[in-house]
Amino acid sequence: MSETLSVSLQSIIDKFNLESLNDKLDVSKIFITDSEINRPGLQLANYFEYFDSHRIQIFGLSEISFMKTLGEKEKDEVLTKFFGLSPIAVIITRGLEVEDLFIQKAKFFNIPIFRTPYMTSAFMAELNADLSLQLAPRITRHGVLVEVYGEGILILGESGVGKSETAIELVKRGHRLIADDAVEIRRVSSKTLVGTAPENIRHFVELRGIGIINVRRIFGMGAVKLTEKIDMIINLEQWDPGKIYDRMGLDNETTELLGINITSTTIPIKPGRNLAIIIEVAAMNNRQKKMGYNAAQELLHKLGMSADEEIDQTTQDEWDAFK
Repeated sequence: MSETLSVSLQSIIDKFNLESLNDKLDVSKIFITDSEINRPGLQLANYFEYFDSHRIQIFGLSEISFMKTLGEKEKDEVLTKFFGLSPIAVIITRGLEVEDLFIQKAKFFNIPIFRTPYMTSAFMAELNADLSLQLAPRITRHGVLVEVYGEGILILGESGVGKSETAIELVKRGHRLIADDAVEIRRVSSKTLVGTAPENIRHFVELRGIGIINVRRIFGMGAVKLTEKIDMIINLEQWDPGKIYDRMGLDNETTELLGINITSTTIPIKPGRNLAIIIEVAAMNNRQKKMGYNAAQELLHKLGMSADEEIDQTTQDEWDAFK
């Protein structure tokens, strides 16, 4: 059974500095579970089908102005229905004033009601982004997340394969560490995964033979970052002489995480290979591919071959001989 994520209403009040219009209500035990927010235009027109009371309700200039056009009896009926459905919270934007009836109905049904001076669209965008991040589906993976040339690289592999050592070498070369050992991965949109480190182990790295080090303390603030989008997954594994590794880079391998396919590649490890440099090149090459350039395809074009043709062993042998 999946975990139901929530955000405390009090944290939203503190973050956005909301003014409470119902001070007598205790909000400490109220939690938001839906990242979507709603402007109740249809509800004010007395249409309550598909109304989701778990969403924060936003009243802007349009909603407040429309309410002024309603007769007293109609207004009372609509507000009774609206607050009677127990919306999780109501926020008035633009610092607008509301009628006493509005406040009275909110207090009667024990509904939290707040006010903010921010413009409606800007406030909704910021609130939605914050809720989407905090309530995003998430998993934790054993690995290392680094930023290399602006690309978020998630390094995976068995324990002891050299992930942390590679991360330290990358940091020494000017790149940034996001997480070591445990990477919390969140799906913040239908196409985007964001990784971060658990707060209690953030900036710490374990190096076998040395112990625990604090990367921020040793290398400075510029060597770390709190979060980063995951653009590529690199799997490190011990070199297997019997395994055929991709040598051309034509195949676009992917790894599925939280329903999103992320570009991935496997890098075999053996003495003499500089993993930090290889990962730097992989990051730059991945960016080039996203921008529409593929070196392997250009090489095949110069050799008079099509990218759709099968690269058999004879072709590979010819390429080795050419080198």
